[in-house]
Amino acid sequence: MSKSKSQPAAVAQPAAPQTHVMGTYARQDIVFERGEGSWLITENGDRYLDFASGIAVNVLGHAHPKLTAALTEQAGKLWHTSNLYRVAGQEKLSDRLCKAAPWADKIFFCNSGAEACEGAIKTARRYHFANGHPERTRIITFKGAFHGRTLATIAAGGNEKYLEGFGEPAPGFDVLPFGDHDALEKAVTNETAAIMIEPVQGEGGVRAVPTQCLKGLRELCDKHGLLLIFDEVQCGIGRSGKLFAYEWAGVSPDIMAIAKGIGGGFPVGAFMASAEAAKGMVPGTHGSTFGGNPLAMAVGNAVLDEVLAPGFLEHVQQMALRFKQSLAGLKDAHPGMIEEIRGLGLLIGVRFKPAVLSADVVKACSAEKFLAVGAGENVVRVMPPLNVSEAEIGEAVTRLSKALTRIAAEKPKAKPAS
Repeated sequence: MSKSKSQPAAVAQPAAPQTHVMGTYARQDIVFERGEGSWLITENGDRYLDFASGIAVNVLGHAHPKLTAALTEQAGKLWHTSNLYRVAGQEKLSDRLCKAAPWADKIFFCNSGAEACEGAIKTARRYHFANGHPERTRIITFKGAFHGRTLATIAAGGNEKYLEGFGEPAPGFDVLPFGDHDALEKAVTNETAAIMIEPVQGEGGVRAVPTQCLKGLRELCDKHGLLLIFDEVQCGIGRSGKLFAYEWAGVSPDIMAIAKGIGGGFPVGAFMASAEAAKGMVPGTHGSTFGGNPLAMAVGNAVLDEVLAPGFLEHVQQMALRFKQSLAGLKDAHPGMIEEIRGLGLLIGVRFKPAVLSADVVKACSAEKFLAVGAGENVVRVMPPLNVSEAEIGEAVTRLSKALTRIAAEKPKAKPAS
């Protein structure tokens, strides 16, 4: 039977976007065209307040003029030579980082946080090999950690979801419960090389390691001749309110991995070590074709110019205090939803009660054009650019509040008792 003329024609629905990109991410269906500071703008002009910051990467926001200028200037000179030759930008950036972290004497530049953690693991093992103890290869790590996606770093993290389907985990890691001091003491053997920990676990739920625990790890390492490795890929480069998060505890590592913030959005990673810890890393033991290329070093030096400028880290501390105070007020305004506000500096986690799923909060925030990131323990991470304004923090709290109101309105109403 034919349709009557009064019947509207069926409207064709747009087909799902076809792409050859491998489906390893459950991506939100949003395409951003450009960014301005703390804001991202889509192709159709929608403006999103970005408190995801590329997962704690964009420490100076989007399209920062000094980063743009540094990259553009270097791009007109030299992009790549490989590490077969000296790279002036590496020497400059390494000198500045070692001056800021006086315990460190040597730096290797790479391209990502996973590479930095992988290099830190290799450095620790090679140290004991150089000292005549090749049996000391095991690294103690902790549940909830995230050290990267290579075969070694997923084994170091011990997350079963990330290990599934990739065969036997890479050997040499003893993954312990977070905060179990008895288990830690018992785990140290004559095969232990190092202890590796994030001063603030990001993906694990924004869990800051207490100062006394970091001091205890330092004492334990000194007692047994172990190396202490800090993974500051997410919490470093000003994110905590100091250049490095370990500074709050007054404890120095032997080896440290950094990435994310040091490139401000350009792929840069590095692992740093004391001269003693790095003694085994001789020519031929490690390498990277692209690591520390002139483009990356130009951007890294420009990031450091800004983060180490007078007043910058004080601004981070002030904005962190303002943000946490506002979130505490939000907790009171939405009773029964928020369990806890946690974190350090502008790496903040909002932990929700079991009835409110963090994934639903991230989705509701996106509907309010506010970007945040999920984490373990039912936590949502909010990580604005470090140069965020007080007005933008106020706007973030407003949008998060609207997202929680949206969730509360969508929850099924309990039926009254008969």
